[in-house]
Amino acid sequence: MRTKDELGKRGEAIAASYLEDAGLRVIDRNWRCALGEIDLVAVEGATLVVVEVKTRSSEAYGHPLEAITPGKLERLYLLASRWARSHDLRFSGFRVDAVAILDDGTGKPVVEHLRAVS
Repeated sequence: MRTKDELGKRGEAIAASYLEDAGLRVIDRNWRCALGEIDLVAVEGATLVVVEVKTRSSEAYGHPLEAITPGKLERLYLLASRWARSHDLRFSGFRVDAVAILDDGTGKPVVEHLRAVS
């Protein structure tokens, strides 16, 4: 049985690989500041993409994306701006994506990518 932290780290690695295969370039992982943490930071063209990764071993407690509340989403938009300023980088825009991963450890994980969560 995997711990929650192990499941989360595995989910983030799966999400990063999935996004890179989809053409995004992952440039940072687990960035933290006083406001919170960004799981993955990616770039697609001239757009900064902040990615929230939610990994579950089952849907017993709901779909992983249900864990992204309006408050969490608002904080992710603030974190995107804070990340860009702290790295002194400019982008034509930014968006928040979410990646849900269902991974029970017995087969291939199921990955769902939601672009521009609002």
